[in-house]
Amino acid sequence: MEIAVDVVIVGAGIAGLTTSLGLYRLGVESIVLEAWDSLRNTGFALTLWTNAWKALDTVGVGDSLRQQHFQIQGAIVVSSISGLATSETSFHAKGNHEIRCVKRKKLLEALAKELPSGTIRYSSKVVCIEESGFFKLVHLSDGTIIKTKVLIGCDGVNSMVARWLGFKKPTFTGRSAIRGCTESIDSHGYGPKSMQFFESGVRFGCRPCDDKTLFWYITWVPSSQDKELQSNPATMKQFVLSKLEKLPAQLRAVIESTEPDGFISSRLTYRRPWELLWGNISKSNVCVAGDAFHPMTPDIGQGGGAAIEDGVVLARCVAEALLKEPSEEAKEKGEEDKEQHERIEMGLNKYAKERRMRAFELITTSYFTGFIQQSEGKIMNFLRKKFLASYLRGLLLKRADFDCGRLNFS
Repeated sequence: MEIAVDVVIVGAGIAGLTTSLGLYRLGVESIVLEAWDSLRNTGFALTLWTNAWKALDTVGVGDSLRQQHFQIQGAIVVSSISGLATSETSFHAKGNHEIRCVKRKKLLEALAKELPSGTIRYSSKVVCIEESGFFKLVHLSDGTIIKTKVLIGCDGVNSMVARWLGFKKPTFTGRSAIRGCTESIDSHGYGPKSMQFFESGVRFGCRPCDDKTLFWYITWVPSSQDKELQSNPATMKQFVLSKLEKLPAQLRAVIESTEPDGFISSRLTYRRPWELLWGNISKSNVCVAGDAFHPMTPDIGQGGGAAIEDGVVLARCVAEALLKEPSEEAKEKGEEDKEQHERIEMGLNKYAKERRMRAFELITTSYFTGFIQQSEGKIMNFLRKKFLASYLRGLLLKRADFDCGRLNFS
């Protein structure tokens, strides 16, 4: 069976759904192909900074998410020796910043809810991409072939579309992470602040999503002995606690209260920044967005925000190309498809040009931040505490002080 649609988006993650919703707001229909049989909920929660909220407001879902999540007022760094706060940052004192830790499921549901019924097609695994003149033929595992004018890869770090464009697999940073989420019956009492703790090369963080839900994480450099422990849900809790022996009791209790299904372990990967400078973010009528475009470490909490920005910019560029009427010359020559294909290619090039350096600086900043915060040694600990901590906090806020623009292109 072969069907034809203007825009095919591979992957119903943050970037894919934002792009589809942005296109819908502008009057362009799309279909979103998701390999799973439902929306994916990997990672539990993510931090969204000011830049992400501006973009979410643009596609019309910001307010509904604000009502369900705390606004983070500041960040506290806890001493590994005394268990007391060694530094505290107020986000409001640094400017009008908005930071919330958002449940991934809530974010995906908010985006999906605004789309027309049938936009997302579950259990639709892409197995092959074929060229056919000015179109792409997307082959699915069930034998369906979809003919499209625009193909957008939002299919994550192991993206098939990114490979088609020539990108290599993301690179392992040498670090791993375990993320956890715990919900209490009553209020957890931690208040609207983010906490961080460093101990012997291990970084721990904890943030509230709302008055009952806490999201936490650790990052570290794994040894060969860690591999089996960190991937076994039955032993993961004790593994995490063993890495954080000096963690204050209040924070240890967060980990201890996490249920076995509330842990997830992953290797931290990223795309080398120079690959973005020379690689094909777009080619012909194909492009990538989100983790398929710029996988990055979680150290500045901008992976999700960057994906939302991608969606807004991409929707704007694609809609402008598709909605423009063909010229009289193209009509006379019967070259409407050719002219539109050229406009699509120009639109995707415009998107790539606009997003290339933004992605470059986010990946670079995130990797640098992780390196500084993860490094061990007395000298590095001293520099981090006395000088680098305040510099890095300022850098995070600087990266969040960004506006990807509105949807309208006129």
